[in-house]
Amino acid sequence: MSITVAKSAGFCFGVNRAINIVNSLLDKNVKVSTLGPIIHNMEVVNELESRGCKAVDNIDEVEKDATLVIRSHGVPKYVIDKLDENGVKYEDATCPFVKKIHNIVANPDNKDGIVLIAGNSVHPEVEGIIGHCSTECHTFKNSEEIDEIYNIVLKKNNKQVFVVAQTTFDTKEWKKCVKKIKKLCTNAKIFDTICNATSVRQTEADLLAAQSDFMVVIGDRHSSNTGKLFDICKRQCDNTVLIETADELDALQVSVAEKIGVTAGASTPARIIKEVLDTMSEIKSGVTNGEESFEALLEESLKNLNTNERVMGTVLSIAPNEVQVDVGRKQTGFIPASELSNDPNAKPEDIVKVGDKIELLIMKTNDQEGTIMLSKRRVDAAKGWEILESKVESQDVLTGKVTEAVKGGVIVIYNDVRVFIPASQATATRDESLEDLVGKEVQFRLIEVSQRGRRKRAIGSIRSVLKEQRAAQREEFWKNCEIGKKYTGVVKSLTSYGAFVDLGGVFGMIHISELSWTHIKHPSEVVNVGDTVEVYVKDINEETKKISLGFKNADENPWEILKNQYPVGTVVKATIVGLTSFGAFANIIPGIDGLIHISQIANKRIEKPADVLSVGETVEAKITAIDFDKKRVSLSMRALLPEDEQAPAEATEEVAE
Repeated sequence: MSITVAKSAGFCFGVNRAINIVNSLLDKNVKVSTLGPIIHNMEVVNELESRGCKAVDNIDEVEKDATLVIRSHGVPKYVIDKLDENGVKYEDATCPFVKKIHNIVANPDNKDGIVLIAGNSVHPEVEGIIGHCSTECHTFKNSEEIDEIYNIVLKKNNKQVFVVAQTTFDTKEWKKCVKKIKKLCTNAKIFDTICNATSVRQTEADLLAAQSDFMVVIGDRHSSNTGKLFDICKRQCDNTVLIETADELDALQVSVAEKIGVTAGASTPARIIKEVLDTMSEIKSGVTNGEESFEALLEESLKNLNTNERVMGTVLSIAPNEVQVDVGRKQTGFIPASELSNDPNAKPEDIVKVGDKIELLIMKTNDQEGTIMLSKRRVDAAKGWEILESKVESQDVLTGKVTEAVKGGVIVIYNDVRVFIPASQATATRDESLEDLVGKEVQFRLIEVSQRGRRKRAIGSIRSVLKEQRAAQREEFWKNCEIGKKYTGVVKSLTSYGAFVDLGGVFGMIHISELSWTHIKHPSEVVNVGDTVEVYVKDINEETKKISLGFKNADENPWEILKNQYPVGTVVKATIVGLTSFGAFANIIPGIDGLIHISQIANKRIEKPADVLSVGETVEAKITAIDFDKKRVSLSMRALLPEDEQAPAEATEEVAE
């Protein structure tokens, strides 16, 4: 069997853009509504709804504090006008290709003409296009309907005709229609507005279906472009099916097919396509969601060898690829490593020990070889599924292990049942890596547990538990937080003015001036994202819930070091770091510079400090004064020169800051 997936299958640009806009708003905890389903795919719509996105039928249902997202199909102009009039916040996710059509039909130059629209008049996209027309318009679905429009409308006048098409219109039908229009209307202006992605998808589906003996079209049954894909494929391959999810696959059809083609509508996410492909591969290889393939089931039912019977077995020996067990029969019992656990990373010796008594499922008996193939994971999964079903309504917090990161999320094993966690529900924020979760124990809550035939599906959310935990942490933090209290936190982000630290559900900021006793240009000179830091609370704003953090160690305060180790009169080696007209600044210790006044540089009068000193030069100087309040130090090189060679001192001196 070969499975070929159309390269163009799945989300188009416009749909992907709309979904990203909704997810971006939800990530910012914005209340979101959409005018109708955001896309024609209930799997995606339900997933977004579980995150708080509400689909409404009209704008009067939009809550005051919500943001309305206009879906990729677009809306009539009067809807936009009403949103603006009512002051409703909205994000326009209309596909740019649809916007292009709106601009064409809204052109004032068309007002004396007639607009023809190729498409389904009750489809949301076409309704939106009609709502932007600046003149009379008519819709048609095929070349036959063009004849009707011509005889009733166009034949009676010589008005300019403008022709556009729904972005998902059948490309072959469009070519027929264009040919007919050119024949009937010599003055027609025809705009090919079928989305290029639609054209490519339909052409590819047509070719693929012609080469396949079983064609699978994946998408929502309410989706216009999915329906057209099905019609195109059905023309080439009689054995074509339209499914919304992998649960609808017929194991027999998959089992007997040699060449399977797969395509998907523009509203079908990659996750669902992958589930369909995985299911087909499992059916063909003999394992479909914990059940044997069609051929295996048929063979075993014909043999009538008591398969699916549960027995108790005792572990006799453990090998890397199988475990031998005694089930109280003449045949030798063995459990393939793949049938021990749903965790692909688990080792046989970590799952069972010699002498363990375990419940098993008989999968296959072979009287000629005298063996019985058994499964532990299927028994465990069946028991786990029963437990899982009981946890949906209770909304208990469950603990499982993340075994793998897959496209669109991660897999968590709970009581030997695979639970899918969508990427949007796997981490506290969307920028966290899913790979980092693999191998970790996580807490989650079930969103959905469903079963269609043999197909079982469990979907969970780690994020909902994390949100509750962080809320509890925040409450506990504010209950006990006080100025001066010390905390251990993790640096989460850096800006030009400071570092933001996660204190456990609450963020505080270390201002750049608090990161070091010395001058730094950027926080990254001291800390990096991910660093664990010891901080203390400097200030709290109860109203804004903002926390200012301290980071500098008082023992490293250079002014304390100066006070304890460098009293007035100490001779130091200092490095010249700056020159002015009135003196030179010299670094004494990191973080403190002193001023050598021009009168204290030499034992004779000098015009300017640069005549004697240069930046980077190391000199010996005496500390002559320290003002700890104003943070100033005075130095003198002259004080170290012989008394009789000294020149008269200047009347005044300036000191360093």
